[in-house]
Amino acid sequence: MKLSKKAGNISPSITLAITAKANELKSQGVDVVSFGAGEPDFNTPENIIQAAIKAMHDGKTKYTPAGGLLELKQTICKKFEADNGLEYKPSQITVSTGAKQSLANVFMATLNPGDEVLVPVPYWVSYPELVKLADGVPVFVETSKENSYKYTISDLEKALTSNTKALLLNSPNNPTGTIYHEEELLEIANFAKKHDLLIVSDEIYEKLIYDGENHISIAALNEDAYNRTIVINGVSKTYAMTGWRLGYAAASEEITKLMTSIQSHMTSNVNTIAQYATIEALNGPVEELNNMIKEFENRRNFMIYKLEKLNEVSIIRPSGAFYVMVNISAYLNTTFKDQDINNSVDFARVLLEEEKVAVIPGAGFGLDDYIRLSYATSMDIIENGIDRISTFLSKIK
Repeated sequence: MKLSKKAGNISPSITLAITAKANELKSQGVDVVSFGAGEPDFNTPENIIQAAIKAMHDGKTKYTPAGGLLELKQTICKKFEADNGLEYKPSQITVSTGAKQSLANVFMATLNPGDEVLVPVPYWVSYPELVKLADGVPVFVETSKENSYKYTISDLEKALTSNTKALLLNSPNNPTGTIYHEEELLEIANFAKKHDLLIVSDEIYEKLIYDGENHISIAALNEDAYNRTIVINGVSKTYAMTGWRLGYAAASEEITKLMTSIQSHMTSNVNTIAQYATIEALNGPVEELNNMIKEFENRRNFMIYKLEKLNEVSIIRPSGAFYVMVNISAYLNTTFKDQDINNSVDFARVLLEEEKVAVIPGAGFGLDDYIRLSYATSMDIIENGIDRISTFLSKIK
């Protein structure tokens, strides 16, 4: 029997694979330090948990409209206006099972076979696979270290073809933590207007920003950018709600209608209790959120301090999210205990075996000379883990 060629063409998530292996070792009693997971180690704030419990006690456990509760959509609209200066109507909002499903909905609603989507390198591991699942073609746009791995118009022009349908923007970026500033966003918006492209703007890390930086949504720049942009967001990172699985998209009514129709057949509504919890998250106090951001900034600074002491490595200094990309090219094309370390996947595998430290290979993001470390973990774990990496580096070179 021949199974789906499309499914066979999809690569499994390296991030989830590494995390699963680390968890397997932990379950066996192995002392593993994990820098893999892209989720806060804080628990969901208590007011959000209590809102979920109340919803269950109040009998709010039934189906909702496929695209989300009206009350939640109204709350999301208020959030966009307050945080981003964007005016949307509930009919422009689709609530989905995480921002990942929001992205899947967008690509299925907008792409036809052969349509190309510009994807910056480095990229979040699921972007190209989600495009392929929607019969689109991911076109990788090479960016440069000199430009903090952000798009330039020259980069975009080189990748443009007659089949280009959309470009993907992620700020703050996973995995680099870089942030696009207003003048850069305006150039991208003008490029999209010139070539009549959709903009898919993934803003899931918008609150996790440091060094006094500000997040600007490209959709807020002008009317044209607003009309051609689909904004993706959610509560997973900001409110430590990764397991609640709730994301949302804002777009034109035409695209929103298509996304909602697709979702109605794929999954129907998002978990109803999670929707009520999200209403509380977006309306409730922000003290715990602010404390979490301060702690992430402290951890980032400490991780950078530790990494800069390592021999022959360099980093991409992040201004947002909770990752650091570490250049380990000086340690590639080596051999350790008869094992070749030719790329980031080899490096991550041998590091996990030898020192019990889990990192994400840069190959999954299109940067094979790098590994990604998450600082969404405690100071003690950061110190212990980087000390182990230092020991590993001293062994292989």
